[in-house]
Amino acid sequence: MVKPSAVVLLSGGLDSTTTLAMANDLGYISYALSFSYGQRHSVELDAAKRVAESLGVERHVIADIDLRTFGGSALTADIDVPKHDDVAEVSADIPSTYVPARNTIFLSFALAYAETVGAKDIFLGVNALDYSGYPDCRPEYIEAFEKMANLATRVGVEGALLKIHTPLISMTKAQIVEKGLTLGVDYSITSSCYDPDHDGRPCGHCDSCLLRLRGFAEAGLADPLLYQGALA
Repeated sequence: MVKPSAVVLLSGGLDSTTTLAMANDLGYISYALSFSYGQRHSVELDAAKRVAESLGVERHVIADIDLRTFGGSALTADIDVPKHDDVAEVSADIPSTYVPARNTIFLSFALAYAETVGAKDIFLGVNALDYSGYPDCRPEYIEAFEKMANLATRVGVEGALLKIHTPLISMTKAQIVEKGLTLGVDYSITSSCYDPDHDGRPCGHCDSCLLRLRGFAEAGLADPLLYQGALA
């Protein structure tokens, strides 16, 4: 029986890596898609390459786009990444690390990639529980984009409906970590930090780091990454 193909958006972080492992586990031939979009560091792309190799994707594409042209985010402009001492300080408000329309842009590229490889499924590691308040991580957004995708593509118009899968949407970070470990994910090769140092070590104080650390702690595990300021 021929396996179905799927495009998986892969940032190299905890969530997208787990999503890729889940797509593989469901029997899909995975085509990974990452972006060099003008983000403040290349550490996550290095991680995405490691993850793609580790999890055995069919093909890994890194698309070049420059969202620094617009700026407007701490990840694409000279704006300080907000830092906190405790995860309780992470606000539900939309933070400065939100990149305007990023998931809409990324999913649009994923649609084009999916049509060229004959995939009717797209996997995205968004999460609506342990996240930083991004509007493009909500279920209603995903539902609306999926509807639009089936109106705007050849495959959708011809009746073979496209499906956007968000398997992590209602999971906590702890549940995500636990799921990934059952699938053999090596989280030591991932990168989640918004502001890593030149050696790729996470800061431990941005929203993404704090949510990740809480996830491992709630799962009763230690994060395998070496954080800035930690003893080697």
